[in-house]
Amino acid sequence: MRLGVNVPNFGPGTSPDVVRRWALTVEGLGFDLLMVSDHVAVTADVAEQYPAPFYEPFTALSWLAGVTSRITLGTTVLVLPYRHPLLVARMAANLAELSGGRFVLGVGVGWAREEYAALGVPFAERGRLTDEGLRAVRAAWSDEADYRAGTVPVWVGGHSDAALRRAVRFGDAWHGLRLTHRQHAEAVRRLTDIAAREGKPVPALAPRVLLRLTPDDPGPDRRMGEGTVAQVVGDLAALRESGAEAVVLDPFLGDPAETRHPEVAWQALATVRKEFG
Repeated sequence: MRLGVNVPNFGPGTSPDVVRRWALTVEGLGFDLLMVSDHVAVTADVAEQYPAPFYEPFTALSWLAGVTSRITLGTTVLVLPYRHPLLVARMAANLAELSGGRFVLGVGVGWAREEYAALGVPFAERGRLTDEGLRAVRAAWSDEADYRAGTVPVWVGGHSDAALRRAVRFGDAWHGLRLTHRQHAEAVRRLTDIAAREGKPVPALAPRVLLRLTPDDPGPDRRMGEGTVAQVVGDLAALRESGAEAVVLDPFLGDPAETRHPEVAWQALATVRKEFG
């Protein structure tokens, strides 16, 4: 099972130097994946949680491909309707080739109504647009040899039945986000049922889980990746035993001020990396 990190590409403490240090730290600790999130227009609803500066993911990851040498890069998740699907197909294929095959395209429908409005994309149509976009991206990769994108894995995020159906139809993996054990198990059950109805294989599992180390047990409703070191390591072991292909640790706890002190997250990541092995 590959182990990755969701690296903040936003916030008041973020700068080119900090992003570079994040990449070198994560790769140096032996993680397999480095992923970043996506916003294009930092509207008020976005800025409340993920304030500027916000580095656009394709641009940032292209730069980090040159900074790093081994780690796989990816998006968690690219909001597909924000860009023309043929542009996404071209940028993803080029980034995969230029990085030596070190790219994962994680996609989702997004949540920011004001950002959708700023970009002139209908929020209510985001599910349909994501489905059509994934179909177009896959078709572009298949139809034009110069895309050279046969090895770009596609992870599909989201927890609704529509999102799980999208993962079955278009994804190599389902990318669940910050769930409890119960929520994850229930989603996997629904994913399996949907795959059976669609007559397709169940996608691989590649969840993104919170990383929040606590001195004591947070209680029965804790999310995966939240709790004592032993609990977090146990969560990762359980996901590995369940057949997860990859797990992405997300050390951002919700306060943009955290980006001013990345060493706190680095210590937590180093602890988990050492204990999990």
